[in-house]
Formats: sequence, structure tokens, C-alpha cells
Amino acid sequence: MNVELVLIGIEHKSVLMQLMELYDYEFTEYDNRDVNEHGYYGYKHIDDYWNEKGRYPYLINVDGKIAGFVLISTPERYSMSEFFVMLKYRRKGVGMQVMSEVFKRHAGDWDIGYWKSNERASKFWKSVVDKYMPDNYQTYEYEDERNKHGGFLFSN
Repeated sequence: MNVELVLIGIEHKSVLMQLMELYDYEFTEYDNRDVNEHGYYGYKHIDDYWNEKGRYPYLINVDGKIAGFVLISTPERYSMSEFFVMLKYRRKGVGMQVMSEVFKRHAGDWDIGYWKSNERASKFWKSVVDKYMPDNYQTYEYEDERNKHGGFLFSN
């Protein structure tokens, strides 16, 4: 299986927007959002990925087929803003391969957070940091009005 991480140019913004709708639909299991009057969830920060420094939108391709996306931002450190692997490609090592490449391209301080109610994400991110940063990370937890959160801080 050939896994590629491809930086998305503005000309492929519509592809990312479509994938984001799939991601948001799946995420309603945790955030209980509704679509808007046009039938879309929408992602208010989509244009920021081409208009602001320190943002990196990537497509994930598997054997030449679109398989998901990765959105990275850098407020103070690298932050995993959104990460999506389509169902067909999950539990096959795609996410781990993608993160290996992400860490090669973006060395530095990282913050990877997740919603604690999303047990799949919790397990995935724990396995990522255990593999790439064994015994070299800090964990955190907090709660806000929307959810309980957990995360990892580390330098790669």
C-alpha cells in the first residue's frame, strides 16, 4: 500500500471541503451538530489554510486514491487541527504512515488534542505518541462547555 501526503493547493480547496463534510458528518456522533439550511456543516476556517502563514492542508492518498486529509496549524506549536482517514482505509496502518511523514516534515513542538468521548481518536493518538515519542511526552486534560478534552505535548 502506497501512502502519500500531498500539500493541497488552493485549486483543490473544493476537494478538501467535500472531505470535510464527510468528516463533520461522522463527528456528529460526538458534537451533535446539525447541517445548515443548505445541507452543509461548513468549516469556518477553511480559507485560513491558504490565507494565513503557519497552516498546512494535506490530502492523504492511498495507491493514488483520496483517503483523507490532515490540517495542521501553528498558533504557538504545531497543532493537529483536523485528521481524517476514510473508513475504508482505517485499521490498515494508513494513519501511522501519515503521521510518520507529518513528523518528518514538521519537526518541533507539538500539541495533539482530542475529545475524550471519541475513544477511537484517544486510542489512535496514544498509539502515535507511544510509537514516535516513547516516554517523551506530557498529557493534559480539561473540560469546557462542549466536552472533556485530552491531549499530548511533545517535541519531535
